[in-house]
Amino acid sequence: MQEGQEAIQKVRAALDANGCEDIKIKITEDTIFTVEDASRAVGAPAEEILKSLVFLVDERPVLVLMSGANRVDIRAVGREAKGKKVRMATPEYVSDNFGFQVGGVPPTGYSVRMPALLDEDLFRYPVVWSSAGTDHAFFPIEPGRLMKLTGGIKAPIRKP
Repeated sequence: MQEGQEAIQKVRAALDANGCEDIKIKITEDTIFTVEDASRAVGAPAEEILKSLVFLVDERPVLVLMSGANRVDIRAVGREAKGKKVRMATPEYVSDNFGFQVGGVPPTGYSVRMPALLDEDLFRYPVVWSSAGTDHAFFPIEPGRLMKLTGGIKAPIRKP
């Protein structure tokens, strides 16, 4: 559990450093490992669950933030990130480089500033629910505020 606490603390510190002190991180006994799990634990539809994914675009990490109901269009990620070779980072890469485990990958709290692409569909909802560093911690955030927090851009990255 100590490892999980460190991950949550990284997210809390990043939220605080970016003017989001008012955002409360909630802990649940239920896992939020999958979108379905998170939907049940949070009490929100899958569309309002935020999937935070790390992709490697020409071997550079890029944060891809998706509505839980959507799938990523890898070609669109390459186009938006201005790269040619695109692949999802392995769980080991994310853990080794950023200290987050799959199922708990957050949109903030990283040791480096990554470009971030936000699924356009996120902006249909007043609030989305994000992991806060573990598969038992989450927080609500407005999509516009998420974009500001990550320094990201709204992008058409959903698979049709």
